[in-house]
Amino acid sequence: MNNNKRTHMLKYLLCAGLAALMSFSAASKDHKIILIHGLQVSQITNKSGSDVVNDGETYWQTYWNNRADERIDWPAYERIEGKIATDWVWPKLKQMSRSNLCADGCVLVTHSTGDLVARHIIDNQANWLENAGLEPLNIVATFDLAGAGGGSELADIAVSALTGAAWNFAVDAALKWWLGSDVTEAVGVLHDLKVNNARKISPFPDARTPRLRFIADGNAYLGLTGGFLKGNDDSVVASHSSCGASTAKSFGSCSSSIDTNGQLKSQGDAVKSFMPHHYPMMMSDSYSHNEIHNAQRKGNVTIAMNNINVDGQNVGFNTFDETTGSWFWKKQYRYIKDSNNNSASALIYNVIP
Repeated sequence: MNNNKRTHMLKYLLCAGLAALMSFSAASKDHKIILIHGLQVSQITNKSGSDVVNDGETYWQTYWNNRADERIDWPAYERIEGKIATDWVWPKLKQMSRSNLCADGCVLVTHSTGDLVARHIIDNQANWLENAGLEPLNIVATFDLAGAGGGSELADIAVSALTGAAWNFAVDAALKWWLGSDVTEAVGVLHDLKVNNARKISPFPDARTPRLRFIADGNAYLGLTGGFLKGNDDSVVASHSSCGASTAKSFGSCSSSIDTNGQLKSQGDAVKSFMPHHYPMMMSDSYSHNEIHNAQRKGNVTIAMNNINVDGQNVGFNTFDETTGSWFWKKQYRYIKDSNNNSASALIYNVIP
């Protein structure tokens, strides 16, 4: 064999080996991944032109689609305890039960309102499936990115403004940035996202499923929406929701000792009481609400809690500390390893057991 042929053969074998390794890596998770997306604004502004399944696929296309085993798509123009549950969630649950998808355990990866949909699933899926003569899904954990399970004050002002109860120029500007200028009526899941309404949907599921939280704290929409949200926020949901706080109050961090930017210092306005089995893990002031589930790296991220037990396995991040300045200007920060190179989504995917 001459040198050229030998070189081509070596390149072929190397590429084949790398392809096999990548394929094995993508399929090597012990648990299946099920995606549940968040609010699709276009489905509110253009219900007749909506394609729920295609919209669901597009929602996750930058990172999660080709790393997941299944999706639960749902339309924003319906209600969670109404047709979202009966017409969209229920058929998927039956399909996954019959295929034994979750025999070895499933992890739900949610974004935004998907957090609230997941909570309703966790509270009801076992009864629904058992009553239909089917095996309940073995849901071992949820990974909730920018979770809206605690509701959003933006939904409160949207419903008030769009039903004619309240309106001013500041509200109008915020809603145009968040929902777009074509929203003319409050429909569907907007009602479920009102803070009080959201916190009444399946608030205390019997299942002790750990809900791992990943919190964004970055600005978007020119900061116009943040003024309507309590405490720190990601421009769509406040930290009381994304952290999983038991009350809808103003909070600055999910950790009493670490700021969302990673600085190690006492946080007097931190969340101290959480909803059952809610564990905030990652925080970052570099990502906004609609960035944390995508593939682009935005900045360093830090830790809130670490080393959570998921189906007998430890889920946690490696961290490192960094010091800046000296004397009176000395500050210490804690970051998750490799967050300076990888997107938040990549870091999250890597720790799914």
